[in-house]
Formats: sequence, C-alpha cells, structure tokens
Amino acid sequence: MNKFFYTLCLTTIIFSYGYTQESNDSISKLDISKIALANQTDSYVTFPTDIGNIAPLMFEGNISPSFIIRERKDSRLMAALTSQIIIRMYNEESYPVRTPSYIPQVSFYYTLGNKKSKKHNTLFGRIAHHSNGQDGDFYDENGHINLQSGNFATNFFEIGIIKTSQSTTLNAIKFFKSSIEIHPRSWMLEELHGQYSGLRWHNTFTAFKLPFINSGKNNNPNFSLKVETSLMLDNYNNLNTFDLDRLNASLTLYYHPKFLEDIGLFVQFYHGMDYYNIYFQEKLDVIRFGIMTEILRF
Repeated sequence: MNKFFYTLCLTTIIFSYGYTQESNDSISKLDISKIALANQTDSYVTFPTDIGNIAPLMFEGNISPSFIIRERKDSRLMAALTSQIIIRMYNEESYPVRTPSYIPQVSFYYTLGNKKSKKHNTLFGRIAHHSNGQDGDFYDENGHINLQSGNFATNFFEIGIIKTSQSTTLNAIKFFKSSIEIHPRSWMLEELHGQYSGLRWHNTFTAFKLPFINSGKNNNPNFSLKVETSLMLDNYNNLNTFDLDRLNASLTLYYHPKFLEDIGLFVQFYHGMDYYNIYFQEKLDVIRFGIMTEILRF
C-alpha cells in the first residue's frame, strides 16, 4: 500500500495539472463562492466499518460549516469563516469521545484575471488554530504521549493557488489546488518541536461529475472524486529526505443517489499520519465508508 500511495503522490500533481487545461462553455459559470466551497473541508460521518489499523470506532464525524463573507455575488475577493470540529466515538465501554479536534479558521480567496472566464486561477490563504481542548501534561508518568488528557495546540497559515476548469466530454468541473502550510515554531507547543511537521506541501485534485440533463439552477453532482497528497518537508522525527513516513495521501469517491437530497455515500482510502490532534504519532492505513454532505450546486 505504501508504494501505491507514493505513486499517487507523484502522479496527482502531473496528471491533475494537465487535466485542468480543458474548458467547457456549456456548464454554468463559477463564482468565487462555489470555488471556495468546493475547496473547503467536507462534512461527513463514517460508519463503524473501518478496514485497517485504526482503533475501533462507532463513528468519526467532521463538522465543518463555512460562513461566506463578501460584498456581493460577483465579488473578486471573499472570506470564509469555518468552525471545523472532528469527533471520534470509540467502540469501547461507555462509547467515549476522546479529545476532539478543534480547527477554527478563516480563509481568503481572490480570483485572478477575467471573472467571466470558464477557467479560473484563484489565490487563497488560510489562518487556523488546531487544538484538542485539554490542559493536562503532554507526557504521562511513563514518558509516553498523554493521549487521554495531554495538551495539544498549534497555529498555522497556508497559502496557495486553485486552478479551475470544465470538461465537455465528461460534463465535469475540476479543481487542482496546491499550497504550502507553515506552523511557525513560536506558534506551537514546545513539546511538538522536532516531532510534529511544521512545513507541508499539499496537492489536491477534485472533479465533480454533473448530469448531462441540466435540472436547473440546483444542478447536483452525481459523482465526485478527490485525490489529496501532503508531503512533510521539514526535519522532524529524524526522518530521511525520501522516507515514506513523510507522505500522507487519500482517495475519496463520492456518490449522490437521486433519492437523497443533501447527502451522499463515500468511500475513502487513507494512508499517513493520524490527523486527530495528539494522536499524530500513529500511522494509519485505512478504508472507511460513510455519508457526506454535498450542498454545492453548479
């Protein structure tokens, strides 16, 4: 599986960049709010059927509503306020919920060039906080990371670009996003220095497949595909430059049945570090299933 995701990391950047070059004048124009929402974190709930080395869960839920701030609908600049919370309920006695991830953030988007064009380049930036709401010692009495009540906190900013295009053949809208995420040392807990990556390169390719028969203004995607890769670039955990532990990668397939309104079904393959706050030292190789909101309309 490691070789598969390493190949995925390399091919995503090359393939996705080329794939975004095709345009289609038959699909509705995209305003900046749709571009922003398509590239925000999805809200989802997983089923208790994970396959892999993750701890047995009843569910993992990602609650990630975004509040849009803009002067008017055709604005070139906008902001999005997001109060993201990730929760895991463990399949254990009393079904505990341990140390949720709180990731409040503000994102800014600015469209370059002709706003009426079918192809867009959009600059974006993000400032975020990531913590687990605990105030206990980072290490327990045995010198291990305190997963139960240990304090975890870091702040970061992210800058990047989003390339948007549309495919006539597939009747699809596509996005390729590339960004750099930086956690300044003074913005994170001292205990995280040297063992938590503070410099990451993200690449994401997303495609929304639309029905060929346009149902009107609320045109709901039938399918979507998202490929994400993250490469840790800084020196942490004494890893070699080309160590596969530096790579996080995921593939998410989403299907929206006609009989459902605002949610659909998804399957996700994930490889990499555990993103659940203080569990960052854990390595995951997991396949998961669940439901995901898809309120985006084209």
